[in-house]
Amino acid sequence: LRSRTWLLNNMKRTLQGKVAIITGASSGIGLECARVFSQAGASLVLAARSGDKLKALEDELKNNPVLTVVTDVSREEDCKVLIDNTVERFGRIDILVNNAGLSMRALFKDLDLSVLKTLMDVNFWGCVYCTKYALPLLLESKGSVVGVTSIAGFKGLPARTGYSASKYALNGFLDTLRTEHLYDGLHVMTFAPGFTSSNVRISALTADGTSQGKTPRTEEKMMSAHCVALQMLKGIIKRKDTVVLTPLGKLTVLMAKFFPRFVSRIEYRMMAGEPDSPLKQNA
Repeated sequence: LRSRTWLLNNMKRTLQGKVAIITGASSGIGLECARVFSQAGASLVLAARSGDKLKALEDELKNNPVLTVVTDVSREEDCKVLIDNTVERFGRIDILVNNAGLSMRALFKDLDLSVLKTLMDVNFWGCVYCTKYALPLLLESKGSVVGVTSIAGFKGLPARTGYSASKYALNGFLDTLRTEHLYDGLHVMTFAPGFTSSNVRISALTADGTSQGKTPRTEEKMMSAHCVALQMLKGIIKRKDTVVLTPLGKLTVLMAKFFPRFVSRIEYRMMAGEPDSPLKQNA
C-alpha cells in the first residue's frame, strides 16, 4: 500500500518529456501501462494488431501526445515501421515496453508444432525485432528496455511448453543484452508479473492453435493489470534489473532454485486442478 501511494503521489512528473513505446497496448497490462505512463507525463507510441482498440485508447488519452501504429510484432517489417514512425514523430525513444504476448494450454504430445512457432514468433522474436531497431535511439537517451516475461520463464509450467520456452528465451536475451551494455547507460529490465487479471488466458491457444475462449482461473483474485503497470513504472524509475511480482511468484522463483522437484509437483497439482485441465487424466 505504501509503495502504491508513493507511485500515485510521484508519477505525474516521473516521465515528463519521455517517449515510451508499448506493444500489446490494446488490452491487459499494455492498456494499463498506457494509462499510467500517460499520467506520468510520457508521450506514447501504442502498438497492437487492433486498430479500433488503439483508436479508442488514443481518444481516451488526450493529456499527452499519442501515436498509434497497427503492429503485428511477429513480423519484422511491422516492428521496423513502428520504430521508424516513432522517430519520425518524436525524434527519440526513452522507453520500450515489449509487452505483446500470447499464452497456450495443451500437453506437448497433443500440440500442433505451429502453436510453438507462433508463441516464439510473438513472445520472443517480437521483443528481439523491436529492441533491435529501437536500440540506437535507446542508447542515445540511455533509456530503458523492458521485457514482460513470466514466472513460467523461471520455472517450466506444465501444459505451457511453448509459453515457458518463449519466456525462458526472452529472459536469456534480456540478461545477455543487459550484460553487453553494462557500462553504456542502457537500462534493461526483466519484468515478471505473476498471475495477473487480463485476457491472456482467454486468448490462449489450444493444441490445434484455436483460442481457448475462456479463462480456467478466478481472475478477480489476481493482481490487477493497473497494479502491475504501477509496479513497472516504479521499476523503470529505479532502473531495476529484474522485477518479480506477487508473493506466489517470488516464492516460486526462489524455491525453484533450491527445490525444483518439489516445485514441479506443486505446479502439476495446481495446473491439474484447473477446469478442463489437459493434465487431469494423469493427476
